[in-house]
Amino acid sequence: MLRGENNDTGGTNVSFAIIQTALDNGLIFGLVALSLFISFSILDICDLSTDGCYMLGAVGVAVTISGHPILALPASMLAGICSGYVTALLQTRFGVPSILAGIIVNTGLYTINLMAMGMKTSLNVVGTSTIYDLFKALNGSEFWMTWSRSVLLFVLVGILCVLVYRFLGTRLGLSIRATGDSIAMVRASSINPGFTITVGLCLSNALTGLAGCLIGQYNKNAEINMGTGMVTIALASLIIGQTLFGRGRMLTRILGVIAGSIIYRFIIALALRLNVPTQAFKLVSAVIVAVAIAAPSARQMMRNKKKEAEAIRERRNAGTGKGEHHA
Repeated sequence: MLRGENNDTGGTNVSFAIIQTALDNGLIFGLVALSLFISFSILDICDLSTDGCYMLGAVGVAVTISGHPILALPASMLAGICSGYVTALLQTRFGVPSILAGIIVNTGLYTINLMAMGMKTSLNVVGTSTIYDLFKALNGSEFWMTWSRSVLLFVLVGILCVLVYRFLGTRLGLSIRATGDSIAMVRASSINPGFTITVGLCLSNALTGLAGCLIGQYNKNAEINMGTGMVTIALASLIIGQTLFGRGRMLTRILGVIAGSIIYRFIIALALRLNVPTQAFKLVSAVIVAVAIAAPSARQMMRNKKKEAEAIRERRNAGTGKGEHHA
């Protein structure tokens, strides 16, 4: 949910608070989209455990409540790594199809998340210091008080994007990319595809768990169902980024995923100002995904139609010229 909506009746005008919150949420959800980029686009694995793994950020929220907001970040990432390892184990060791493995892990994570939350359906962080509060306390200027959270998220997401980019350029990273292209080729190169799949899923789920922790501290609460529909949101962001930025260099693709997430959150913010009911957001997400997926094919169809029309026009012109010549 986006916070920061004002109560004025400014029609479709989007308030500054909504813009800032959409930007912040876009950066956080960009980590989930980046996670899906690793598992879906690079490894070619449909990991449906994303919803439950995102909720694993509740582990970080619980650590935050205990008074360790910074320690909550690696704790949530470690929880995500464990989730990714179990998903990979089911696929590589027990031959469970990736879709079923994700569903199984996602189902089991519901109870695990409840246990992490002390068998409660929600956790409240109000009155507890978060990483945003600690970062905000570094400076007392008006600009810093307004933009400190956005600056922190830009720095965190920027660092993670660079680290992922550098990692995917290493020998192990290239092996992971090759696994998504052709497992047979990887096996022929004496590389264990089970290992590369495991590392890739652990990395992607670590980013998802971190995103859950960041949003929990941002909203100062965590609810057991806050991860519902996260796969759709991440997929929409991923496809928007790929549609707008294409499939060029790896760094461009990574930054495009983050940009796609921010654009998606701005679309949702606009929907809020258009008084679209929150119950319809899932439909809005589905429409965005459908449009983003269909956009390249639609553009190609338009190009083909244009070429056909030009060819027909040239044939008609050529026929007219021959008729005038005979006359």
